Amino acid sequence: MNLLVLLQNLNVGDQAADAMGDAAPESTEIEVSVLELLMDGGWYIMIPLALLSLAAIYIFIERTLAINKSLREEKDFMNKIKDYINDGKLDSARNLCATSNTPIARMLEKGIARIGKPLQDIRVAIENVGKLEIYQLEKNLGTLATIAGAAPMIGMLGTVIGMVRVFLDMEIAGSVGIEDLSAGTKQAMITTIVGLIVGIIGYMAYNYLVSKVSKVVHKMESSSIEFMDVLEEPGK
Repeated sequence: MNLLVLLQNLNVGDQAADAMGDAAPESTEIEVSVLELLMDGGWYIMIPLALLSLAAIYIFIERTLAINKSLREEKDFMNKIKDYINDGKLDSARNLCATSNTPIARMLEKGIARIGKPLQDIRVAIENVGKLEIYQLEKNLGTLATIAGAAPMIGMLGTVIGMVRVFLDMEIAGSVGIEDLSAGTKQAMITTIVGLIVGIIGYMAYNYLVSKVSKVVHKMESSSIEFMDVLEEPGK
């Protein structure tokens, strides 16, 4: 008797499970392109972020090429300059600097042109050229730093606008449904993510370029000190 009751219960359980399986909704997959997803953030936010990202990429590439060019130096450049100065071949030294076309060469060329004047005047002339060269190396780095700071704030502006949109939709609908929350919430999240991505990339690019400029500045200072040491040798 107990065995018969147990078999009947198992049969009822299997039928209920089959019924629940038949009634379960089929899962659906929604395919959304990246462009469509980005534009859900609102064109008035996404377009400025796109422009900032393009500007950051351009500045990074342009400054990287310029700084790497400044770091290139002819083999034994300083040794040749020393030999020319010691031999009194100042024109040859200036020609070598002119053909090198680097910040260090332009700085030393100014110093060579001042040979014969007091050492302090030569040092000041070199320092002035060095400051101008550093200014050229740091060109647009301030803009890149601004992009790194502004992009996340623009993204947060999109977040605030998206949340305001959520409350307005709720107020108009008079009730709270998932469809009332989805559009504005999605906009808020997308703009935040994109703003942070652009800001992080800009920040990393800025720090990388600053480190490269510091390397050039260090080489310029080392070369100028070495040049002045040559001029301060006895007999110069």
